[in-house]
Amino acid sequence: MTNPLLAPRNTPFTLPDFPAIADDQFAPAFEEALEEARSEIERIATNPEAPDFANTIEALERQGKSLHDVLSVFYFLASVDSNDTRQALQREFGPKLASYRTDIVQNPALFQRIEAVWQARSDLGLDDQEARLLYLTRRSFVRAGAALEGEARERMRAIGQRMSELSTAFGQNLLADERDWRMPLSEAQVEGLPAFLADAVREAGGEEGPAVTLSRSVLVPFLQSCPDRALRRRAWEAWTGRGAGGGETDNRAIVAETLALRHERAQLLGYDDYASWQLETEMAKTPDAVRGLLMEVWTPARAAADADAERLEKLLHADGETGPLEPWDWRYYSEKLRRSEHDLDEEEVKPYFQLARMTEAAFDCANRLFGLEFREIDVPLHTPDAFAWEVTRDGRHMGVLIGDYFARPGKRSGAWCTTLRDQETLSGEIRPHVLNVCNFAKPSKGKPALLSFDDARTLFHEFGHALHQLLSDVRYASMSGTSVPRDFVELPSQLYEHWLEVPEVLTKHALHAETGDAMPQALLDRVLAAATFDTGFQTVEYIASALVDLDFHQGRPPADPMQRQAEVLEELGMPRAIAMRHAAPHFAHVFAGGYASSYYSYMWSEVMDADAFAAFAEAGDPFDAGVAARLEEMVLSAGGRQEPDELYLAFRGRLPGPEALLQGRGLAPTPPAA
Repeated sequence: MTNPLLAPRNTPFTLPDFPAIADDQFAPAFEEALEEARSEIERIATNPEAPDFANTIEALERQGKSLHDVLSVFYFLASVDSNDTRQALQREFGPKLASYRTDIVQNPALFQRIEAVWQARSDLGLDDQEARLLYLTRRSFVRAGAALEGEARERMRAIGQRMSELSTAFGQNLLADERDWRMPLSEAQVEGLPAFLADAVREAGGEEGPAVTLSRSVLVPFLQSCPDRALRRRAWEAWTGRGAGGGETDNRAIVAETLALRHERAQLLGYDDYASWQLETEMAKTPDAVRGLLMEVWTPARAAADADAERLEKLLHADGETGPLEPWDWRYYSEKLRRSEHDLDEEEVKPYFQLARMTEAAFDCANRLFGLEFREIDVPLHTPDAFAWEVTRDGRHMGVLIGDYFARPGKRSGAWCTTLRDQETLSGEIRPHVLNVCNFAKPSKGKPALLSFDDARTLFHEFGHALHQLLSDVRYASMSGTSVPRDFVELPSQLYEHWLEVPEVLTKHALHAETGDAMPQALLDRVLAAATFDTGFQTVEYIASALVDLDFHQGRPPADPMQRQAEVLEELGMPRAIAMRHAAPHFAHVFAGGYASSYYSYMWSEVMDADAFAAFAEAGDPFDAGVAARLEEMVLSAGGRQEPDELYLAFRGRLPGPEALLQGRGLAPTPPAA
């Protein structure tokens, strides 16, 4: 029987045939596709014809398609529905892929051909996208060590393989800690929770009875709502202790070894440290530029957080508790303060944020801005809980969007956007298959899925990434969609969050789950007025993580990362009752993702997204057609065909400062009274 991972896809929209795929088919498909990819590289490297753009650079762009198809399906399923077999395959595939990629970079004949095309570039008559692809291809080889020789080459290979093993182990350890922990609740304890959370803990606990799990969509509302301080502490310590509990799933040794290997790798390539190597190709360029932005925002954020902490501690003491405000208290008393100051109760607000209605809102905004239309399609997917839509514009197929929104055992925590297929035109008109993945609490059977306002923001954020893929219009897949520097990739996603706060969007789509009524104007006003509530806390926990990440990768790596983490927080004057958002043992962005020394990128992009949305405000309409057209042309469709600062300048006419960010977070200084 033909392996469905390798067979031509005779499926709607050529999507993977998920129901036909079995775990025992991944290894043979991987081995066959890997061998094919190696043969393709060998043919390019040994081509007897003189090297030119088509037979070397574009040939590399076409190479490895079968391997990409197999791996995109495998790693997606391993992230959303992990099991022992898939985890074992991840551990097996990782080193083999690292060796394969190193073999490509360290192939002297291949690099000589690339170098020959590079040296002849001025005589080749390349257009802009061809010239860009040549530049990016050569740069990636050089930065990966193509020019290294002898012992340095062999050491680079060993480092690559070991780092692949460590990254896989880190992610699997974290998943195990998140999957295996649960805190059972009695019915009396459940009765003290809001109705939506009571449903969530019953659904999360399943047949074993109600329980708090480490799904963020359950844990955060629990910390906000549970009056039992001891239970809050137990849940908070489990959440912040992931990856550091001792035993087989402890990630602390992995963190230390990873940092040491990254530093060694950077020095082999001629850089002072890993941060200098990583940031060279980002918008920020240098660690000092990153630190400068983060510290400019840190100072007002910490001042706001300190002021809030004083108020929250008074509420704590008013409840008869003694001692200082602790991290497991912050969200509970912050929620009390929010109800008091803004007359907002999560149980009152949440019925207006149905998942189905918020999805419609995201689609409606995309239609008004970019003319996109979304039609739900009935296609076999990887889980019955997922949804799929065909995306069109003026009758033209633009791609397929798949939404996998609910938390479940075996699913990696967090939210992300990925693709099974990227947009390109080199091999004909290829439109993308895009996936939005979230971890919202699954409702009880027969009930609608309700989101918090923060959940709805996450939905819009990931959909912004999806738009970057769906509107991509470039020739080469390697520079399509989100194939841009890390500190630019978050611009479309964070920019799209702003439309959730447009009053007319909420008036139209924030409909009560039971009555169907629109959100009352008074409640809408209170929701929007509270949009910047607690931003001191949110900003401090984020920047602390970003600065620890930067410190880990700048200069010599720490022998004891946990000690260095504590020292950085002490030097910052970290408020006692706020923990960094991601401590090192569970900092998956950095140790199992692509954000090493780049976690700052969300804030770098936020500087731009605040300024970009201001362009619509200046035009007098959040759906201004002219601004939307420029945004699509210069940002959303452009992928990596130009440097990001060039693209942003073309869209906005200037590069922004942090003023709009501070204003948007409610951290800008209040102007003196006239």
